[in-house]
Amino acid sequence: MTELRYIEDAVTLQLDAGRCTGCGMCVTVCPRGVFALGGGRATLADRGACIECGACALNCEAGAIGVEPGVGCAAAIIHGWLTGGEASCDC
Repeated sequence: MTELRYIEDAVTLQLDAGRCTGCGMCVTVCPRGVFALGGGRATLADRGACIECGACALNCEAGAIGVEPGVGCAAAIIHGWLTGGEASCDC
């Protein structure tokens, strides 16, 4: 995905391929196409497209994905604007 990019080098997303079971849930729940399956495990197809919504980490039963949800998530940014506080979606 080349349009609507977040800050490429600031993404907190981490994938531990060694813990991945290849279930594909991250591919299913990611709204931005960040993940792909290859060789029976998840891979980062487009890490820079991540908006840090946290859906992947919340749905990864193997615990192979880590991300700080709310850092770049649209709901968090809007919440911060409305409240005048920090960007947080209270995930």
